[in-house]
Amino acid sequence: MIADIEDIAHAVDASAVMRLLPARPRLLALGEPTHGEDTLLRLRNELFRQLVEQEGYRTIAIESDCMRALVVDGHVTTGTGTLDHVMEHGFGHGWGAFAANRDLVRWMRAYNDGRPASDQARFAGFDGPLELTGAASPRQALTALHDYLAERVDAGLLPCTAGTLDRLLGADDRWTDPAAMTDPARSVGRSPEAGELRLLADDLVALLDAQTPHLRAVSAEEEWDRARMYGRTATGLLRYHRWTADTSPARMTRLCALRDLMMARNLCALAERGPVFVHAHNSHLQREKSSMRMWQGAVEWWSAGALVSARLGDAYAFVATALGTIRHRGVDTPAPDTLEGLLYALPEDRCVVDTARLATALGDGRPVRRVSPWFGYAPFDPAHLSDSDGLVFVRDVAQG
Repeated sequence: MIADIEDIAHAVDASAVMRLLPARPRLLALGEPTHGEDTLLRLRNELFRQLVEQEGYRTIAIESDCMRALVVDGHVTTGTGTLDHVMEHGFGHGWGAFAANRDLVRWMRAYNDGRPASDQARFAGFDGPLELTGAASPRQALTALHDYLAERVDAGLLPCTAGTLDRLLGADDRWTDPAAMTDPARSVGRSPEAGELRLLADDLVALLDAQTPHLRAVSAEEEWDRARMYGRTATGLLRYHRWTADTSPARMTRLCALRDLMMARNLCALAERGPVFVHAHNSHLQREKSSMRMWQGAVEWWSAGALVSARLGDAYAFVATALGTIRHRGVDTPAPDTLEGLLYALPEDRCVVDTARLATALGDGRPVRRVSPWFGYAPFDPAHLSDSDGLVFVRDVAQG
């Protein structure tokens, strides 16, 4: 069996990944089974550099706040802001603290220096302005959308004034109260003001759509793209806040699904500028349903990858990452009867595997699914080999 796998395991580089695919996808997604490990982030960086230099990719999109990511993109394309400022203010989920992310931003700025805008590498976040402790206020996205429209269309077409939005939004800390994540009663998502804001956000997006010919004629492409993102973000956040206030047993299932829906819509918009290299947790990029056990019990939802794949078909490709050990997290050598155990027996420190050929080699004798001793790592489910276009295996994840 090891000999069979050796024949379909190759060194990890962009060309090996691209050989797994029938054509260059508009969205090439690389998943990871855990967050916060520089080993995996550096592998991502290497692949992105190769994809830019060899395969014509020009955008990387990571699991980070789409609004904050504008700060990073501005820096890598024009040099705006210091690197320290960008790392502090341009990332969600604490990603700015990781050395590999700092290296990525530094490389992109150096790569872009002196290049025309059409040939520059771009940075994007495709997550909503969401954290584990809750969601952001919709203020930034709503007011940015209103400002964009107010500068370009007749005032009589606007559904409200900026002052009305400000009054209805109130203090931002009403929206960001972390207690609302576990106590629906603390959420303002079903207040009368939030309900009115949802209607106004819908009207603003409808106005954006109805005025598309005019707005595209008087806007730079960048301005138009951002306005659409403001609209997606504003409506998505208000929807998320509404269901944060839900008291039904389906609450967390719905919130997980809504987050990935926001991700999927951002990815589909990015695909229009394609090709894009995407990096996030496997659970957000896989084609099968995602699942998680939370304080309310088990939840299942369709991931962003599943939603995008259903819409884009072969224009979306997903390569999962599996790993052998994270010893500093208590994840030791995998058992030989698991998929990770089979791959761990290979001599390579990391390799890319053709999952279709691997599934054929395994036949009906699929390995058992590995059980993780640490909650922060999700082993690869061998039952879903055929749902991915390839598999990157990293033998050992080092600390630091």
